[in-house]
Amino acid sequence: MTSIGTGYDLSVSTYSPDGRVFQVEYAQKAVDNSGTAIGLRVKDGVVLAVEKIKHSRLLVPHSNRRIMTAGKHIGIASAGWMSDTRHLVKRVREESRSYTDVYKTKVPAHIIAERLAMYVQAYTLYSSVRPFGVSTLLACMDAKGPQLYMIEPSGYYVGYRGCAVGKGKQVAKTEIEKLDLDNMTVREAVKEAARIIYSAHDDTKDKLFELELSWVCKESNDLHVHVPQDVYDDAVQHAERSLDDDDDDNEMDDDEDL
Repeated sequence: MTSIGTGYDLSVSTYSPDGRVFQVEYAQKAVDNSGTAIGLRVKDGVVLAVEKIKHSRLLVPHSNRRIMTAGKHIGIASAGWMSDTRHLVKRVREESRSYTDVYKTKVPAHIIAERLAMYVQAYTLYSSVRPFGVSTLLACMDAKGPQLYMIEPSGYYVGYRGCAVGKGKQVAKTEIEKLDLDNMTVREAVKEAARIIYSAHDDTKDKLFELELSWVCKESNDLHVHVPQDVYDDAVQHAERSLDDDDDDNEMDDDEDL
C-alpha cells in the first residue's frame, strides 16, 4: 500500500486503500507545524500554556491570543490555524450558553468536550467541507473538579492529566511525564508550564516567541483567566533560570569530554 495520497486526498470523504483519510492527516500536520501548547491538570486547577511564535517584531504584544475564554469556567488553548480556533471557540460559547439556558447550570466538562468533538468530527464526513487544522486543549472546572481534554482534528477526544500539542510536543511530553501532577498546586504548575515551553522552544527555527499562561482554579474562583502579572513574571524568571542552568550543565559536560 502506498503512503502517498495521490488520488485519495481530493476529498475528506474518501478513504485510501489502506484505510487512511489523508485530509485529516494534513490537518494534523498543520497542528504539528504550530507553536507548542500544553495543559497541566493539578490538584486545585488546570494551567494552560502556549508558545506563540512571533513572525515580526512589529506585532503588538498580547494581541491575537492563542488562549481564549470560551465560558466563565472554560478555557481553550490551541495549536494550528488561528482562524479555525476562533470558529471553534465561538461554537463552544454557543453550546455552553445553550446548555445553561436549558438546564440552568454550568455545562460539565465532559459534555462540552463531547459536543465540540462531535462538531469537529462532522467536518471529516462531507466532501463540501475540510477538517479543522487545529488541536484544542479544553480546561474546565465543574462539580467533579479540574478537568482537561484534548480534541484532535479527527474529532477524537480524551481526558488528560497533562498533554502537549504542536511542534515541540515530544520534548514537552517527556518533561510533563516527570511531574507529580496529582500533588502539585496551580502556582507550581504555572512555573513548570513556563519552563516546559521554554525547553520545547527551538531557537534555531523560531527566534521570537511570546509565552501565554492562563489558569482555571480555586484561586481564580473557578473562572478561566490569564494568570496575574506577578505570577507570570515569576514563571518567566523561573523558566529562564532553568534554561541557563541546563546550558551551564551542557558546557561542563563538553569540557569534561575534552
